[in-house]
Amino acid sequence: MYVLFYSGGKQYLVNKGDTIIIEKINKSIGTNIKINNILMYCKDSICKFGRPYIKNVSIIAKIISHDRNKKIKIIKFIRRKHYRRNYGHRQWFTKIKIIDILL
Repeated sequence: MYVLFYSGGKQYLVNKGDTIIIEKINKSIGTNIKINNILMYCKDSICKFGRPYIKNVSIIAKIISHDRNKKIKIIKFIRRKHYRRNYGHRQWFTKIKIIDILL
């Protein structure tokens, strides 16, 4: 069985027991979270789709860690005008483990 859910502006396809990286969730490490934004689930060969979400399906996940991605560089430059700007950004993320899928 696998489930497609929506979190942080992105969609994720997961099975029970998967460990994935999603956008940062403001909860402490070790707590269980319930995700209700389920777009689709498939069990055996039967798939159900939500409009936009499925009401009676949810995911229980455990927060493993919070961390930051690698730095990306943003460079602004205008030639012959002596204009140069260097910026960097490191995006926060949360690593979660899917414990159970509730139907």
